[in-house]
Amino acid sequence: MTLIESLQALLGDRLATSDAMRAQYGKGESYGEVMPPDAVAFPLSTQEVSRIAALCHQHRTPMIASGAGTSLEGHITAPMGGIAINLSRMDAIVEVNDEDLDVLVQAGVTREQLNHELRDRGLFFPIDPGANASLGGMAATRASGTNAVRYGTMAQNVLGLTVVQPDGTIIHTGGRARKSAAGYDLTRLYVGSEGTLGIITEVRLRLYGIPEAMAAAACAFDDLAGAVATVTQLIQLGVLVARVEFLDEVQVRACNAYSGLSLPEKPHLFLEFHGTPAATEEQAATARELAQDNGGSDFAWATSTEDRNRLWKARHNAYYAAVALRPGAKVWSSDVCVPVSRLPEVVLATRADIDASDLTAPIVGHVGDGNFHVLFSYLSEEEREQAEQVYARMIARTLAAGGTCTGEHGIGLVKRKHLLEEHGADAIATMRAVKAALDPLGLMNPGKIFL
Repeated sequence: MTLIESLQALLGDRLATSDAMRAQYGKGESYGEVMPPDAVAFPLSTQEVSRIAALCHQHRTPMIASGAGTSLEGHITAPMGGIAINLSRMDAIVEVNDEDLDVLVQAGVTREQLNHELRDRGLFFPIDPGANASLGGMAATRASGTNAVRYGTMAQNVLGLTVVQPDGTIIHTGGRARKSAAGYDLTRLYVGSEGTLGIITEVRLRLYGIPEAMAAAACAFDDLAGAVATVTQLIQLGVLVARVEFLDEVQVRACNAYSGLSLPEKPHLFLEFHGTPAATEEQAATARELAQDNGGSDFAWATSTEDRNRLWKARHNAYYAAVALRPGAKVWSSDVCVPVSRLPEVVLATRADIDASDLTAPIVGHVGDGNFHVLFSYLSEEEREQAEQVYARMIARTLAAGGTCTGEHGIGLVKRKHLLEEHGADAIATMRAVKAALDPLGLMNPGKIFL
């Protein structure tokens, strides 16, 4: 039998071959070009993923894993064809260990789904990239987000994985213990590997208690420099902010229109504080004083759950607000990350470069850990080329400051040349050697990460 016939026998109507379905799984959130797979498989268990992988291995056919489809750098495209393996129907929360603060989930569980389940237990999972991404995809791309300044990224919050290897072999990495010195750290190898080494089917995660008090605030600044300087000072003083997000005046204008806000069209910080009522009050007082010293307005507080959710929903919808800012335009979301001490100079230089080019490109960022995004809006190929030139200069500036070409989006198709610029040929050769050892036939998400 052909591979398609074998997969149809295994999956029945959970194998899709229509042009529309293939196109849907040949494009991520902001990467423009559609590169469809030959078919899309929807497994329900690790064992089914293993059998699909074994068949693809037998037929020497590429495999491209996907979840909610929210990746931004062309991760789930199929430039060489193959079988898209979508894990969104693997959405079971397998076990919750309240006392040990860990949970085991299938890869298709989304972060919102998990937190809804955990809410009545007084627990939550803090990694919040904005989109309602699947947790398997978040592990595969080493996702981050608004809470990373306090709780870290997926790299710090994944305890273990179940992974299907290219030939269908199933392995388990890590465990429930909070530390281990047993052998190679395979968990960290697969976290951030973008589906190029194996398919993550289960994830064991750290959990946290819901804080006794949460308070969020918005603060407007007279200029971009004051807002960014406030962030740097907050981090250097060790103020335990849970979230600190930056929006420039262009992004504020977009969010006002899209999310129905009425913020002054100035650079803003959105902040959130977690802890006891006394601790959050003390943290907020320090932050407010620093902001005012840097030209910030008084804090506009959002203390109720409804108001906090409205504020953060507007931030999470920044991409869609940028899309709506120029009807008919496409938006390319980029990201870089720099040491916090270098954040003011890099952000200011990037904004000046954008303004000199006449591009429409809001800047937003999880600036508490030095990570910021430029949302390039373009209506023509000429504007796209201009955006790429500004972006290349932004990355060169970032690397010169000791930063990285991506703080959370990953490499995918789009940033492969920048990975080489960042790490150099010898480091890339070592990465390739790892890839060749674990995936000698090159079947796992081919064409990604390396040129």
